[in-house]
Amino acid sequence: MSDFWLDRPTFVTGATGLVGTWLVRALAAAGADIVCLVRDWVPQSELVRSGLIERVKVVRGDVRDQALLERALGEFEIDTVLHLAAQTIVPIANRNPVATFETNVGGTWALLEACRRSPAVKQIVLASSDKAYGSAEVLPYDEDTPLQGRHPYDVSKSCSDLIAQAYAVTYGTPVAITRCGNFYGGGDLNWNRIVPGTIRSVHRGQRPIIRSDGLFVRDYFYVEDGAAAYMLLAERLAADPSLRGRAFNFSNEIQVTVLDLVQRILAGMGSDLEPDVRNQASHEIRHQYLSAERARRELQWQPLFTLDEGLRRTIAWYRDFLGTGAERLGRVA
Repeated sequence: MSDFWLDRPTFVTGATGLVGTWLVRALAAAGADIVCLVRDWVPQSELVRSGLIERVKVVRGDVRDQALLERALGEFEIDTVLHLAAQTIVPIANRNPVATFETNVGGTWALLEACRRSPAVKQIVLASSDKAYGSAEVLPYDEDTPLQGRHPYDVSKSCSDLIAQAYAVTYGTPVAITRCGNFYGGGDLNWNRIVPGTIRSVHRGQRPIIRSDGLFVRDYFYVEDGAAAYMLLAERLAADPSLRGRAFNFSNEIQVTVLDLVQRILAGMGSDLEPDVRNQASHEIRHQYLSAERARRELQWQPLFTLDEGLRRTIAWYRDFLGTGAERLGRVA
């Protein structure tokens, strides 16, 4: 559907976040008429820094504000909704569970209820996570694995995922769900995450810090692949109403330890620094990776980038960002 997005009124929540910015970039390239929900003004975010924000309409407000969402969906005659807004940092969720639940769970039902009351909305893609599955004895996760998060962030994603399914089944709301692994890519300013934190440390000549023992296994997924997957699912949902309420995993389907990821970054930056392994992580799932067989089979999806290609592009982005001193603006660092 090469012209699917051309002039399509599209509402993006979480547009200043890591994946949101790359999604807005891809939508703009496809010619979409984009409306972004923006809560906080972050000048260092790639949406602002790149000038992308000048190419979209902006609604200022919180995803929990249902009345605001209804107004935006109605006044801008929104056709397609891409819901990415969330509190995504696991340690913050552990420290502040209520704020995480309010945004991730309350924000989801506020948005879905606003969509239910907005007849112009024809498809919704909701970003869940592999964390929604919680811990499982049988891996990789497929879409039939029960959603059984136990820690605050994981529970928030399990709940929002189930709420989306409830709206689809009960009200026929045209929503489909993505479950992706740990996103990485340029534009992530959460320096306590392993990829940006490692790159910044190496750039400064400092040993990169690993909070865990380095042996946690994760499913790392490049942001441009994530943006492409969200757009593909919206296109397929428009063509096939039977996808309502269904979830799809998106993954490169490889198992990578945190230590291996850090070593790949060190090699990509030509550094011989040794990681500082602190073994301080708690309340986190130890072993996760996804099967994307359903997406490959039913959506004809495949990733665009390998892990090493994604890391190479990510390192290049941060070298430019850090080299210009942009991180110091507004005391981001």
